[in-house]
Amino acid sequence: MTRSPLLSSAVVFGAGVLFAGGLALSGMTRPGKVIAFLDPLSGWDPSLAFVMVGGILTHMLAYRLVLRRPSPLLASAFLLPTRKDISPALLVGAALFGVGWGLGGFCPGPGLAAAASGAAKPAVFAASMLLGMFVFKLWNDAQQRRAARQAPVSG
Repeated sequence: MTRSPLLSSAVVFGAGVLFAGGLALSGMTRPGKVIAFLDPLSGWDPSLAFVMVGGILTHMLAYRLVLRRPSPLLASAFLLPTRKDISPALLVGAALFGVGWGLGGFCPGPGLAAAASGAAKPAVFAASMLLGMFVFKLWNDAQQRRAARQAPVSG
C-alpha cells in the first residue's frame, strides 16, 4: 500500500494539535497547577493524576488494538523499542526530567504547548529543553565516534 507523506504529515499535525489542546484543557500547561500536584504538603491538587490515569488507560487500550493490525495505517511497519535494560543513561535522563519538571513546572509536551502562547517562562523552558537536546546529541555523537575508533577491527 502506498502511503502519502502529505497525509502522514497532516495526521501527525492533527494529533499534535489534539494533544496540545488536551494539555491546555487539563491545565498541564500551567506550571502552578503542575507544581501543586507535585507538592503534596502545600495544598495538593490531585486533578492531574486523573489526566495521567486517563492517558495511561487510553494508551493501554489503543496499544493493544493497534498491534493487532499487520502494520500501521501510515507506515509499512511498526517501529517498537527492542531494549529492555535499565541503563545509567536512562536513570540520569529520568532524574533530569523529574528535576526539570519539578523546578519549571513543565514537561516537554506541555512546555511546548505553553510556549506557543508567547509567554516568556514557557518560551525559556522550551529553548532550554531544545538546547539540552542539542548538547546531548553532540555529546552522544562524540561518544559513538570514540567507541567506533576503539572497537577492534575484525578480519
